[in-house]
Amino acid sequence: MIHYRNDVRRSGVDGRALVSTARRLLGAIGESGALSLTLVGDEAMRALNRDYRGKDAPTDVLSFPMDGTGMPAASERLLGDVVISVDTARRQAADYDAPLQDEIYRLLIHGLLHLQGHDHVLAGERRAMERRERQLAEAIALPWPYAAKA
Repeated sequence: MIHYRNDVRRSGVDGRALVSTARRLLGAIGESGALSLTLVGDEAMRALNRDYRGKDAPTDVLSFPMDGTGMPAASERLLGDVVISVDTARRQAADYDAPLQDEIYRLLIHGLLHLQGHDHVLAGERRAMERRERQLAEAIALPWPYAAKA
């Protein structure tokens, strides 16, 4: 199950397509649990980033994995929350000359991989995560203009 919320008025994001793509991505990574997916603006993202990471600035995507402790055995597994800043995604899409919806998909992929424990602090982790991002992009036929311009 995907719990979707868009807190950004006139965001320009196709929510139905985003939820459908999230389902496909969950299948591609072999996950069947529940996911919370929220779109916010930079102000809300800045507050989350400050409160949870100690960084007083907006960021593009935050992931909050759930460990499933305390859940009854019959309950659906909770993967966690992915929060995406539409404002930051819009700026990044412009930088890459990509459609906003594609950048939202890319950030969703990135957030899902964080929920699975991937990271990009060290160079080796970053390379592994980028390989997996490209694989998932291919799974949803997402063009990948990012490597050439990154």
